[in-house]
Parts: sequence; structure tokens; C-alpha cells
Amino acid sequence: MNYTITLTEAQEKALAYVSYDTQEWIENAVYNRCRIAIDEIVALEVERITSQGGELSGTKEDIVLAAPIKSARERQEEFDCQNPLTPPA
Repeated sequence: MNYTITLTEAQEKALAYVSYDTQEWIENAVYNRCRIAIDEIVALEVERITSQGGELSGTKEDIVLAAPIKSARERQEEFDCQNPLTPPA
């Protein structure tokens, strides 16, 4: 997948102030967040599968791809449906 972002001139200048290479900084931030999420998903799957007496196999990526997880958007939409905003009286 490819993602593109657009920074204003001020945002680019500000990011250049704190990073040596803007592209490298952005990639590092995204890759690191993905690594953290992968570790969280794998931990949840280890707990879920072992509690059911199952065994895990494959790489972390295999485990993530096979995990029955919902995206943050799906979880938020479910929450919103279960907790509709009530206008003040």
C-alpha cells in the first residue's frame, strides 16, 4: 500500500526543525506504530488461542493476517451505535 500526505510549507519547516530527513522520520513513525500494533495483536491472539487449547503457528505477520480483529473504525462505529448521543434536555 502507498499513502501520500501533503504538508504545508510551515509544517514542512517545523518537521525539518526536529528531523534530519522528513521522509525517513515519517516512515520511521509509521513503521514503529505498525510494529507496536503487530505486537499487541499477536499478544491478544496468543492469549485467545492458548485459552482455547489451540496452538499458534507462523510468523507474526501470518498471525496478524489470520486474526479475527476489527479495525479502529469498525470498533468506533459499533461503540457509536451502542452509545448514541442523547441531546441535552
